[in-house]
Amino acid sequence: MIFKRRDPKPFLRALAEALWPRGGWTRAFHYVKHRVRRLPDTPERIARGIWAGVFTTFTPFYGLHFVVAAMIGKAMRGNLLAALMATFFGNPLTYVPIGIASLKTGHWLLGTRMDPDEHRSFGGKFYDAAADLWDNLIAVAQGHATDWTGLDRFFHDVFFPYLVGGIIPGVICGTIAYYVSVPLLRAYQKRRKGAIKAKFEALKAKAAEKAAAKAASKSEARTDKE
Repeated sequence: MIFKRRDPKPFLRALAEALWPRGGWTRAFHYVKHRVRRLPDTPERIARGIWAGVFTTFTPFYGLHFVVAAMIGKAMRGNLLAALMATFFGNPLTYVPIGIASLKTGHWLLGTRMDPDEHRSFGGKFYDAAADLWDNLIAVAQGHATDWTGLDRFFHDVFFPYLVGGIIPGVICGTIAYYVSVPLLRAYQKRRKGAIKAKFEALKAKAAEKAAAKAASKSEARTDKE
């Protein structure tokens, strides 16, 4: 395949770079920012895509953020590539505060609370949900009884409050990102157009100088012959 790596990356290395890219998250952030600024679209469409990507990071659909961001970006008529790249707002450095804000807001809106010492810890509920899915798939295949206790607890204590609570901080952060992005993108595109125009004018002037010099040399050669 055209885009397939010649030397496949080891699994552990790929996992490590997913958690901490080479050069650090600061370099990754600047790379994404540079790519977003150079997208060939209007500032408003790119900013709508950024809104979709930032909002998506406040949803509990881990592993599906690209899909969710693309769907929201398409519904908003935003730039899809900007939506996908903006999901990098969610990374190992920001997922903890995002998760805490979403869960606390969700439990507050629902009038519930999650006691980390009740039944299982936060991480334990994630593990129990994944274990339930796997064990019950095997149980169904073998015709045995299923037990969805861990998944049910995860849904009511984590997933649903996270889904509800992520809406408010997601909308707030997405809207801030939109209104910050539009003027910055507009200024960057205007400056870039000016730089391209100045470069074109410089090339045009240089070509005119060469043409004039060539015409002058021909004229001198003709005069010498005469």
